[in-house]
Amino acid sequence: MLGYITAEGRGAGDVLLADIADTLRAQGLSLAGAVQVNRDTDPALKCDMDLHILSGKDVIRISQNLGTLSSGCRLDPAGLEQAVGLVTAALDHAPSLLIVNKYGKQEIDGRGFRPVIGEALMRDIPVLLSVNAGNEAAFLDFAGELAQRVPATRDGILSWVSTQAMAA
Repeated sequence: MLGYITAEGRGAGDVLLADIADTLRAQGLSLAGAVQVNRDTDPALKCDMDLHILSGKDVIRISQNLGTLSSGCRLDPAGLEQAVGLVTAALDHAPSLLIVNKYGKQEIDGRGFRPVIGEALMRDIPVLLSVNAGNEAAFLDFAGELAQRVPATRDGILSWVSTQAMAA
């Protein structure tokens, strides 16, 4: 019930999960969660990072502009927590699947979407998320035997979702 992908290339997991979410919604599957869409701005600046909330039309900016010379983390924790709140509330509508854009540093530290992932699993809602290779060990420490690596391909993910939807 806890599937994860590890996609090659910067932002590849974001693009793949957004495409999968669009496909599943078009098929009528009830979704909760968030997918990340990065929007390029000025070439001298880093992209804007937005979370599209799958249970509605909300778009939450999770990046902050720290200036061109900044090397610190651009994540806006307040934006992330706003998105987490919206996604948590969507679990009350018994979605068929929770999609989380990524298991990242916030989740490793016990924050971000980590509590929502646990809540969904307790409610027997399958979870699909992206994990970059650098965070995979920490994710597996959290997920244990529940984690199932899913091929990071459109067909592989849709096959896994189909299996989970039938089991739920």
